[in-house]
Amino acid sequence: MDRPSTMEATMATGQAVTVFGAYGHTGRFVVAELRERGFVPVLSGRDAGKLEALAADFPGAGVRPASVDDPASLDRALAGAAAVINTAGPFAATAAPVIEAALRAGVPYVDVAAEIEANADTFAHFGERARAAGAVIVPAMAFFGGLGDLLATAALDDRTAADEAHIAYALSSWHPTAGTRDSGTVSRDRRDGRRVRFTNGRLEYHQDDLPSLEWAFPEPMGARPVVGEFSMADVVTIPSHLEVPEVRSYMTVEAVEDLSAPGTPSPAAADERGRSDQTFLVDVVVRSGGEERRATASGRDIYAISAPLAVEAVDRVLTGRTRTTGVASAGQIFDAADFLRALSPHLSFEISDEVAAGSGV
Repeated sequence: MDRPSTMEATMATGQAVTVFGAYGHTGRFVVAELRERGFVPVLSGRDAGKLEALAADFPGAGVRPASVDDPASLDRALAGAAAVINTAGPFAATAAPVIEAALRAGVPYVDVAAEIEANADTFAHFGERARAAGAVIVPAMAFFGGLGDLLATAALDDRTAADEAHIAYALSSWHPTAGTRDSGTVSRDRRDGRRVRFTNGRLEYHQDDLPSLEWAFPEPMGARPVVGEFSMADVVTIPSHLEVPEVRSYMTVEAVEDLSAPGTPSPAAADERGRSDQTFLVDVVVRSGGEERRATASGRDIYAISAPLAVEAVDRVLTGRTRTTGVASAGQIFDAADFLRALSPHLSFEISDEVAAGSGV
């Protein structure tokens, strides 16, 4: 049920931010991060019982059930909020309705979508409207999509073009959430089981087997076997603002095997913040002619890290630390290197002007 009195009582201590899908795995991390950063979370989603249960852990949070097939309920969920963060997948179903509600409310929209097609739809369907309205819509502000884009942009150091961008993911394991599996199913169905890659300046769909390669990660990790053309949302975010005709991504074999196995369990909390014991390293190499530049980030739990990414984005939008309006990826709308440095409590970030010969693949 709506709790306007609670919202009014807590607005004095910070701006309200609606979290749609608040009781989901990533949504819970986002709610906690908002509280830690001084925002007032407004818990929203279609299951009122789960919202009430979550609210017990976050006293003072607003509770406003809403459904994507009920625009009026979304309007109520966003009323009085300064921004909305959408953490509810599959985003093929939720992104457009929540964006529409954000445009009606005149508030910024941020999501954590990893679905390639859903992100492409956001750019295609809302770009002109958002620019005309001076609105801010930031899709894929998460581990997949946002982080790789920030790293590639930082590596280019204010340049806007490269011949190639390579994004290599080393995950110690990958215990997918139910939401990850559902979103993956939706994406596969949308592309009729085909795979996707970004080459020759466009998305291509194919049925080729994914290549087995070796990626030279920075030491001490070193060379690791990876699955090539393991395309994630980076193939949408990076080309949305950088002139890079080839965007290629890679995933360590162990992580692919975990994700592919139907019996792999969901992530389990291993610390007081609810993070799993999964670790990650994202290694981005951009190439132009004979020059290579590398940016890397490492940390813990790919779902948990999406929370500070999304909340930092909201904070920067609300405080005017942006470079554009409309639908924009992380690297386009924010100062990429500064953004990554701001996440130092959550991840390590390094950038190198030169990369030794033989790096990457």
